[in-house]
Amino acid sequence: MKWEELDGFTKAYIEAALWSSTDDDENPMDSNYDQFDLAPETIETMAKDCARFQEECAHLITGCARSGHGYSVDEQAGHDFWLTRNGHGAGFWDGDWPENGDLLTQASKSYGECDLYIGDDGLIYCM
Repeated sequence: MKWEELDGFTKAYIEAALWSSTDDDENPMDSNYDQFDLAPETIETMAKDCARFQEECAHLITGCARSGHGYSVDEQAGHDFWLTRNGHGAGFWDGDWPENGDLLTQASKSYGECDLYIGDDGLIYCM
């Protein structure tokens, strides 16, 4: 799957993943890596998770109070899906989704955590 083929939700999810994850030296991944460093299977897994979440939660992805700050509602949802499923200090639950934040949080948590790491081949994988 190519970057150009991904929707805004999935791209924002990947950007949040790189921004909030660190490499072996504890540097933010996005300071040395980008979406083109993701292993093909990582992109495929991320895209599948994002598609499934969007399908299951389409009726809940509304009413984001912060979507006007450079993100569309779908992009903000992708960003918050990554943060919420991985237990970061922000996400659907922090007040920007006053209508359905709790339900979106529950749905996100059902996916479990996904930790990024750099493989021996220099590509990024998720475990």
